[in-house]
This record gives sequence, C-alpha cells and structure tokens, in this order.
Amino acid sequence: MTERSREPDPGARRTGRPAADKGRTAERGRATGARRVPRPGRQGSSSRTSRSGTSQSARPSAARRGGGSGPPRGGGPAPLRLVNPRPRLRLVAVALTLVMLAFTARLLQVQAVDASAYADKAAVNRYITVPLAAERGTITARDGSALASTVDAYDITADPYLLTPEQTKSKDAPERAAELLAPLLHKDRAELAEKLSEPDTRYVVLARQQTPQTWRKIKKLKGSKPDVLAGIYQEKHAKRVYPNKELAAPVLGFVNSDGKGGAGLEAMLNDKLDGENGKITYAQSGGRQVPTAGVREQPARPGSDVELTLDRDIQWSAQRAISDQVRKSHADSGYVIVQDTRTGQLLAMASAPGFDPNDIRGAKVDSFGNPAVQDVYEPGSTSKVMSMAAVLEEGKATPTTAVTVPNRLKRADRAFADDIDHPTWHLTLNGVLAKSSNIGTILATEQLGKTQKQANKVLYRYLRKFGIGWPTGLGFPGETNGLLARPGKWSASQQYTIPFGQGLSLNAVQAASIYSTIANGGERIEPTVVRGTTGPDGRYRPAEPPEKRRVVSEKTARTLARMLESVVSDMEGTGTTAKIPGYRVAGKTGTANRVDPKTGRYHGYTASFAGFAPADKPRITVYCAVQNPKKGSYFGSDVCGPVYKKVMKFSLKTLQIPPTGAEPARLPVLAGKGRND
Repeated sequence: MTERSREPDPGARRTGRPAADKGRTAERGRATGARRVPRPGRQGSSSRTSRSGTSQSARPSAARRGGGSGPPRGGGPAPLRLVNPRPRLRLVAVALTLVMLAFTARLLQVQAVDASAYADKAAVNRYITVPLAAERGTITARDGSALASTVDAYDITADPYLLTPEQTKSKDAPERAAELLAPLLHKDRAELAEKLSEPDTRYVVLARQQTPQTWRKIKKLKGSKPDVLAGIYQEKHAKRVYPNKELAAPVLGFVNSDGKGGAGLEAMLNDKLDGENGKITYAQSGGRQVPTAGVREQPARPGSDVELTLDRDIQWSAQRAISDQVRKSHADSGYVIVQDTRTGQLLAMASAPGFDPNDIRGAKVDSFGNPAVQDVYEPGSTSKVMSMAAVLEEGKATPTTAVTVPNRLKRADRAFADDIDHPTWHLTLNGVLAKSSNIGTILATEQLGKTQKQANKVLYRYLRKFGIGWPTGLGFPGETNGLLARPGKWSASQQYTIPFGQGLSLNAVQAASIYSTIANGGERIEPTVVRGTTGPDGRYRPAEPPEKRRVVSEKTARTLARMLESVVSDMEGTGTTAKIPGYRVAGKTGTANRVDPKTGRYHGYTASFAGFAPADKPRITVYCAVQNPKKGSYFGSDVCGPVYKKVMKFSLKTLQIPPTGAEPARLPVLAGKGRND
C-alpha cells in the first residue's frame, strides 16, 4: 500500500461511506478511463447515468469547483414524510384536562369553600326595591284656585353598606360623608354620621322633602376619590305647599314629614288625598342604577283632588278682619264663620292667631288645630234666639207681648241682673231681644211649662234641635260637640242661666248654624266644607247632600228674622254697629263670662255677634267671636259688631247680592208704644 493510499479519503468524510468502497470505485473508474464524478441522484435529478457508468450531462466535481461540498449522495432533497399525530393529540388532551380541573376547582371554591364571602361581594351588585310615592291630591277653593298643592321634592336616603371601609377603602367614610351633607341638609353632622354607620341595614333616611336644588348640589359632590357619597340616593317624595300661606291654615291643616296629614282636612281626608304608593325594582352597582339590567315598576296611583266650599276672597276678608280685631283687643283668639244660608256650605272659616303650614316648625303646637270647631265656650246672649224660638213656636208669646223687666230678679239662690243697672223696663218680647235683657229672657222661658222642670225640658228639646250637644257634621279631628247637660241635671242656677246663654257651651260653627237655621226658614242644613272630589280617573264626584232637619216653622223663623232686625236697626237695639247702608241686616250681640280653659274658672269675657243678610231674603250668615279681649271694650257690639259689618259687606259685594229694597219691619221695642221710629 502506498503512502497516498493511507490518506483518508475526502469523499469518505463527505458521504460517510467506507474507504474500501471508495477504492473499488476508483479502480473501476481508472479501468474505464473515466474521471471520478459524483454519483447521479436517483430521483428528481437533472442528470442521468448510463448502464456503462458514463455520465450524461455530468456536473463538474466538487473538487474541480474549488473543493466546495456537493450535495449528498443521491442528488436532491430527502422525500417528504407525515409526522405521527398521536403525540400532539395526547399533549392537547392533557392541556384541556388541566384547564377543566382548574375551572372545577375554582367553581368548588366559589360555591362551597368561599360561598359566603362571594355572596357578600355580590350584595353590592344586586336588585333593590324602592317605593314610588303617590302624588298627593290638590285642595282647591270653590273657584278652583289651589289652597294646597304638591311640588317635586326628594327624600335623601343612604345605603350604609356602601360606606363601609371594605367598599370605600376609607376608614372614616361615614364621618366624611356627614361633613359634606350636614350643611346641605341642615342636619347635625354627628346625627348623620350615626345614621350612615348603622350596621345590618341597606336603607336609612337622612332628610325628607328636600328641594331639587339640594339634590343637584349633592350630585356635584359625588365622584370624588374615595367616593364617600356613592351610597347616597334620592327618592322622589313630593312636598306639600300652601301658596296662600296662613290663609285657611287651621282648616287645611298640614302634612307631616312622613307625608301624612297631620291636622285639619289634610288629616281628615288623608285616605282620599294620599293615593296609593307604588314601587320600582332595579339593579344597582356601586350606588348607581345599571341601565341594561332591566326595571320592574308598579306605578303609583295619585290621590284625589278635593274642592272645598270655601270662597278664597271671603276667607281672606274674614281672616284679615278677625286677625286685626284680635290684635287690637289684645285678645287670646277669635273666629269668623261665613255660611251660605240656603245650602249650609261654609264660605269662610277663619281663626286667629293662625300659622303658616309651609313652616310648622315656627308655629306653636297649640295653634295646629281648628279652633272654630275645637274651642268650646259659653255663647252668651247670641243663644237667646233659641229661647225666643221656643217661646214663639210653643205659642207662649208674640213679638208684641208685653214683658215687665225689673232691675233684679230673684231666682233660686241668687238675684239675676242685666248687663247694666236700669229702672224697671216695660218692653215687648221683641224689645227683650233687642235690648238683650237676661231678666226678660228668664221671664219669657218660664212660660214654656207649668212648672220650671217642665219648662226646662221644653227648652232642652229646642236647644238639641238647633244642634247643641251634637257633632256639626264636618268631621274635623278634635271637633267638640259642645256641652249641654240633661235638664234633670241642671243646677238651681243653670235652669235660669241657660236661657240667656250661660251654663251651656258650643263651638263657632254650631253658633253660626243656629242663625243659618232661622235664615233658612227654620230648617237646619248640616254645615259642609267639602264640595266634591276629582278622582285619579278624572271624574268629578259631588259631595253627598247634607242632612236637613226641621227645627221651627217658617212662620216662627220669619218672625225671629224681623225681631233680629230690630237689634241692628232700632236705636234701642244693642247691634247698631253692624248696620250696612242699603241692606236690611238681622243680628244679635253676645257678651258672656268666659271659662278659663287652664283654671276651669270664670275669667274674662267672650264677645260675639251673629246675624244674616238681607234680613228679609237671607243669603249669608256671619258669626264672629273673640276670646278674652283685654284692651278697650269687651262687649260684643263693640268688639265683634264691626267685624261682622266688614265681613258681611265684603261677602255681599263678592257674591253680588243686591239689596231687596223693601222697608224694614220695625217691630216695637217698648210696650204700649206701637212701632218705634
């Protein structure tokens, strides 16, 4: 073997074939005289080899190109083979199994292991139900003008859970929220903070009936970081307003902070005015409604509107007149009632002092009622008309029957007197009423029976028929029936004082109703203040017609009207201060000892005046009473006569009631004098 043959064959390194094979190949090449060339590829090669081993279109050898490595033996790339898919499928299956195991483990954690914790978190994003307040009905006067109406307002509420440290990431969120809200809601900061920190509740009311402006200010404060006001909400809760302020306030009453009637008609008619609340259920998240989560709503049903019999202008006139007189006389209180004699409808029911139902915080608690039906007092001489009605109806006397009136009259355990000392008067029955003689009234009513007990029973029957001791029929909260004991329980003095108005008691509406009964021809019509209602369906329903009851005959009523006219028109009468030029006016003064409600003893006086006009064709009754006047006169003619005149004159003008033009009756006052000129 030569030295060259020991050298490694470069081709062997390239192809990996044994050197011996390479040597045999080389020898075959030399024997044929051919040069050594790479073996042609078997498939896909661009060159072919003949059976004799010669090359067709043989490529230059790698050695001839400068020693570059040539293609592997066989020529072109290796044939394509498909990879076995099973390993990959196994890998995917394992991955999916791991994912499902992870989901299963998480589901078990949420539903079993940490269920309560996640339920608490889900509570932040849950459905809540809030009430929808029904719109309260409007109260109007007879002309449709609003006396009590409703405007938009909001109750400011909160969800204390959303102010916890876990939700706000702030330890003092309730305190910070209270600091922001206190000046806007006019509430104590500590009180608000306490409400906002209440545990185990999702709903607290911070302030009721706030204005839309207040809510807008709160909304501007929302959104800060941390948002301590995220749990503050608003609920629409309309606010009651009284556009005329004090006008008819004791009649209307007010609505309390819970939206319910607190006094007057607001309380009496609360079921009609209140309506039916609805509710709305919606999803909220972080204190805000989720708009895409759906809403379930039960609409509220609004309350009915109530139309009163009150005339706003006449009510204003009456209230102004009585307020001025109470202030002028330094009196405790006063009332004026104006009634339509033909229908029993109350055109005005004014009291003084009053209050503003828009701001009940600034009013005294004892002024919230309606004193015109709640205050009970002895009427005094205005009650004498019932005694005279009994005497006339029983046929015991006529207006011209002579009555001798001494300066003093001894009865029972005392001597009775008139309001002034006088010589013996020789009066007619008409004169007894005109001069308001207590003694003359006692003498007249004694004729009602053969004995005093029998006379007492007859008088008691008429007093009851006129409505004393009965409800007025208005139904106001706290209304009094008046006080009238049975005749068997009348004391020795009461059987003589009751005929002239001491020893029994009534309220202002009852007193007005007495005179309306006479003006209406002797038929009593139950007083009314509600004219009708308009329901949510828009239908108007008039009030039930009032009850009527015959008290005395028309003849007796007409006679009494003429006698009452003498009180005002005759110079001997006590009611000349109530004259109205051009009109025939019937009226009666009253001055009674007053029972102090605090001590139960007589202290001060009750001044009053009652009457109707036109006297010969009655349309309007006006009654006035002032309690405990302390400055100036305390007589009914001086204190209430001018009030009666102002209110009656205004009412006649407002209702456009003309004078009848007939001459006054002019019944005699003094016995044996004929008609007085």
